[in-house]
Amino acid sequence: MRRRMGAWRGIVAVLAVSAVAGCGGSGAPSVGASPLPSVTAVASATAVPSAAAVASAALPTSPVSGIITNVRSAGLDKVLGFTIRTTSGDLVTFVVGRLDDPATFPPGHLAEHQASLQPVTVYFTVVAGQLVVYHLADG
Repeated sequence: MRRRMGAWRGIVAVLAVSAVAGCGGSGAPSVGASPLPSVTAVASATAVPSAAAVASAALPTSPVSGIITNVRSAGLDKVLGFTIRTTSGDLVTFVVGRLDDPATFPPGHLAEHQASLQPVTVYFTVVAGQLVVYHLADG
């Protein structure tokens, strides 16, 4: 029994050392280190795919219809972007630009479509590698 416990302790110690070594540091915080992620890290984690990433995939042609799978917003009335699953099963991510008729289909209405699984039709242009929405309609 003691031999088994000793083996487990050795394994746990190796894993702990590996985990600390994998962090790339001594474990001691550097001077001025912030416990919060940097603005760049937050922006890159929430950003729309880069132009290179979008260019590597086949760009769809406008308009595209599908079911909303994700809505990114900065509050109840500020939709930043969203993702749809097309009838062919492709996931397409959009950035909301200046809409030509936001009164007819306000961007906040996308959450209702997501909850009800009602399709939407998205009209967009490609700007700097991003699919920028200018018109939304019930699908």
